[in-house]
This record gives sequence, structure tokens and C-alpha cells, in this order.
Amino acid sequence: MKYILGLLVLFSSFHAATAQLKTDVVIVGGGASGTTAAIQVARLGVKTVVLEETSWLGGMLTAAGVSAIDGNHRLPAGLWGEFRAHLYKHYGGAKAVETGWVSNTLFEPAVGNRILKEMVAAESNIQVIYETAWQKVQKTADGWLVETKNKNGKSTTVAAKVLIDATELGDVMAYLQVPYYLGMDSKSLTNEPFALAQGNDIVQDLTYVVTLKDFGKGADKTIAKPANYNKDEFAGSCDVADPATFDKDNNDCFRMLTYGRLPNNKFMINWPKKGNDIYLNIVEKSREERQKMLVDAKQMTLRFVYYIQNELGFKNLGIDYDEYPTKDGFPMIPYHRESRRLKAKSLFALQHVMTPYDTPEAYYRTGVVVGDYTIDHHHYKYGNAPEIDFVKIRVPSYNVPMGSLIPADFEGLIVSEKSIGVTNIVNGATRLQPVVLGIGQAVGTIAGIAVKKGKLPSQVSIREVQESLLDNKALIMPFIDVLPGDSHFKAMQKIGATGILRGTGIPYRWANQTWFYPEREVSQYELMQGLRTYYPVLNTNWNASGEALTVKGLQDILKAIQKEVSLAEIRTILTKAGFKPTIEEQTVINRRWTSVLLDQLVKPFEREVDYDGSLKTN
Repeated sequence: MKYILGLLVLFSSFHAATAQLKTDVVIVGGGASGTTAAIQVARLGVKTVVLEETSWLGGMLTAAGVSAIDGNHRLPAGLWGEFRAHLYKHYGGAKAVETGWVSNTLFEPAVGNRILKEMVAAESNIQVIYETAWQKVQKTADGWLVETKNKNGKSTTVAAKVLIDATELGDVMAYLQVPYYLGMDSKSLTNEPFALAQGNDIVQDLTYVVTLKDFGKGADKTIAKPANYNKDEFAGSCDVADPATFDKDNNDCFRMLTYGRLPNNKFMINWPKKGNDIYLNIVEKSREERQKMLVDAKQMTLRFVYYIQNELGFKNLGIDYDEYPTKDGFPMIPYHRESRRLKAKSLFALQHVMTPYDTPEAYYRTGVVVGDYTIDHHHYKYGNAPEIDFVKIRVPSYNVPMGSLIPADFEGLIVSEKSIGVTNIVNGATRLQPVVLGIGQAVGTIAGIAVKKGKLPSQVSIREVQESLLDNKALIMPFIDVLPGDSHFKAMQKIGATGILRGTGIPYRWANQTWFYPEREVSQYELMQGLRTYYPVLNTNWNASGEALTVKGLQDILKAIQKEVSLAEIRTILTKAGFKPTIEEQTVINRRWTSVLLDQLVKPFEREVDYDGSLKTN
């Protein structure tokens, strides 16, 4: 009897140690994209489990300490906009988070983590398993099995229909042997004018950020002198010249520190020029090898902190040991600027950013997340990286194609974070926090729709994903003047995504732009040109002039595509849309009105597109 009881106890212990969970979507990584992916999946009514190795959510913008948002300040849409609104509420408005000059939005990492956890807790369909590492991933007939182990050695198997790789370095897709790229690309791969003749495996510098706190006048928080300290290593670190705007050299040590000044007298130490960047290509290393190599990254930062305190005289700035749940005061993870990059359905390259309307692929039609930050690479510490003047590559704002999130030839997996299908050069823009948050929202949308429709992620309609994103106040086109608060937001975003009316891209400082100009007139010829892709019958019609489009002009163009529209019908549509002026045949209609009318009358956005942005045949 004792023997049988012993077996029962043993079996019970084994069962408790190898728990099983069943869900719809499993997300490996609770970083920036993993968190927003989970929120979006849940809001679509689909259950998800998030596996996170630390005790925090948010990855690079919290657990890595990079709590100064780069880019998308004037594109505050979707979950990025929602997160920022929570920051504003916490600190007391926009001005309260404009504490440093690198960004318009800076915050304490612990506050960011708390806000993200509150956003996740508000969704009943999310379960987050913290301090748990994935061990194995197996594809099954029904989806996926992910084996995990937590910090206490307890194993859990998670079964799901869809898998999202939201790891910092694309570890899951590498484990599954999904093809990917790593390092600087060759021109033969990307066709980019600035790419190298010969590719290599050089990635961007990483940084182990640390948060300092001002302990007040007279305080001395100088740390012990780190091993191998040499002040010459950081000579020139006070150079705050801006290469993107061609500002002249400017040596100002205090301004260097206020680069990442956070609320409540704290400082993000993440300085590229002769600062604490370090070249460590740890991407293909094991977990254990990475941890050993990252000791060097922490030592680099400690040396820089000592330099700030001892050589520059800021002894009152000390490590804030209360910011992170770590013994050494460092964040839980380093800031990885570059990862493996998926061999995807769409390879998003520089030409698609610079001239989106002039490439063979119409990727702009398939956009699911937008960004406005310039091409920014960190190669300060490698020494002899091949010369590409990244910061002088001038681009407008852009949208990332949905095909960049889907493997080219591997089913059931969606990839996010910095591991999407972009080139090495373009990664210098898509790696920034708001874009990665948006990537998460996009992959969450794809996963949620795939589960609800019983489809593979690769089979999900691009237009359906875009429509869902618009419904959730996210952007699919990077129009700085067509944002969710606009009453005709969806119509202009959708018509913009067809290419019938196009945006105007402008390279601008560190926050590039694309303008739709809703109130501008549109010429008859411009509209005819835009419609020709959708209606080939117009290719032989030369009845449109360069004059401003009128109601009568629109009627004539629509009649040429066998769409008879009465003046009364146009009046009804515009009146319902909130337009009050008297509408007659000779009334000039602007791009806003044209978007609303096209969206209602001919519905071009409803035409399905493939991953290249080509129109599918009916």
C-alpha cells in the first residue's frame, strides 16, 4: 500500500512539474512586439499565451532600459499611441515627458513596464508566463507545441494553432531552420544603391544601458574604478553634433547627458559616440555564451559611468539600483539593434522606402505598420566596418509590407520584433520602438484572423488585416495629416493604400514625412492616372485634363468605367460624410471628398492584393 501511495505521489509531482496549456496563439517573447501582439490577439477575441524570460513586459523599451522613444511622434496611432497616452496620463501631459533632447517621449523603464502590464491585465484572453524560457518548439498536425522551463525548473508544454516569434534575436525561427539573413547585405541580394558589393556578417553595435539618478548637490555616488579603465577610451564623448542635420561640432558634456534625461532626475546612458556602444556579435551564440560575452558590455558601460563621474565631474549621478529588479542595477537585457532577418514573402529594401511608387513591387499597398525615423546604424565600435554613410541616406516616412512578417516558405509561423524581412540598411529604421510596437499589433492581427478564419497566417487576406488595423486606430499609410482623429480617416487611408491618390514623401531631419494633403485639389488627369491600374479600359481614354476635378468631371470618369452616378447620389454621400457646402456639377472636389466618394462608389480597396501589392484577378 505504501508503495502504491509513493507512486501516486511521484506521479502527482511529475504531473505538476510538466503542466500543459492549450491556447490559440503562443507568443515567444514578451518584448515590445510580443506585448502588443498579445493585446491585439486578445482584442480580436482570441486566446493567447505569452512566454517571457524576465519578470517584465516591453523588452527594449523597458527591460533593456531604452525608454526614450525614437520616431513616430506625429504618428501616434494604434497601440503605440495608446501606450503614449498612458504615459501622458501618468506624468501629467506631453511636456512632462519631453525631458531629454533625443526624443519627445521619455519615461522611467519601471513605469513603462507597469503600464504595459496594466494594458495586458485589462484583456481576459491573455496569459503571461514570466521568468520562463522556451526549450523546444515542435510543429504538429494541429499547430505547435512549445516546451518551456521556468526559473524553478518547472516544465510546461503550450499547445497552440499559431506561433509568433517575438524573441529579441529571432531565436525561434533559427531553431526551426527557417531561412534568414544576418549582417550587411550584398547589392546582388537587395538591389539597393547603397548596399555593399560583398555581404558580411557584421551587425550593429549593441548597448547595455544603465539608468543613473541625480542624488543631489554634494552627493558622491562614484563607483569603484572598473578593471581596464582608460579615460582615453571615451575622449570625444561630449561631441553632441548632429550628423543628420549637418550641425557643426559642439562639445557639451552636460548636453550629452541630457540626451536621455528621463523624468524624476534620471538619465538613460545609451550614448553612441565614444560612449557605451560595443560590438558583440552574439546572435548565433548559445544562451550561455551570450551571457558570458555580455559581461564585456556591462563592463563597457561601467567604465563610461566612471568616466562621467570621475573625469567629467558628475559625481552626483549614481546608478539607480531601484529601477530594475536586478542586483547589479543593470536592466535585464541589453539593447540589440539588429537581429536575424527573416527570408520573407516580401524583402523590404531601401528603394521601397525611398521611392515606394516607382518600384516593381507595390509594397505600399500592403502596409501594416508605419515609421518615420531615418536610416540610423551604429558601427562606432567595430573598428573597420565597411563604409556606408547611413545617416545621410535620405528617405521619407514609410509603411512596412505585410509580407515582411510571413516566412517565404514556412507555414504557421509569424515573425516580429527586429527579425522581420527587411534589408540590413532598412533595419536601421524599422528597429525603433514605435515601429516594433506596431509590428506587434500587425502580427497579432494576422494571428487573430488566422485563428478565427481557420486559415494559415500566409492565407489571411492583406486587405482584411489592414481593415482590422484601421478599425483599431492603427495606420497602414504613413500620412502625417491623416490620423485616427480625422472623421474621414479610414476613407483616405484606404484610398491611399490603393495608390489611386498618392502621398508626397519628404526627408526631414530625424522625423521624415509623407503628406496626403486632404484639402488640396486633385486634377482630372491625376485621378484618371490613379484609376488606370484598377480599370484598364481607361488606358485608351484621354478625356481627362489637368484642370481641377469637379463633380461633373468625376461623373464623367466614372461613366467611362461603366459606373453611372447621379448628382443626387453624390450629394447624399457627401452630406452623410459631414460636408455642408452646396454641391453642384461644377463644384471642385478636393482629395478628401474624392477619397470618400471613391470609397463609397467604386470601393477599390476591396480589391484583394498579393504580397507584391499586385491586384488579384477576380
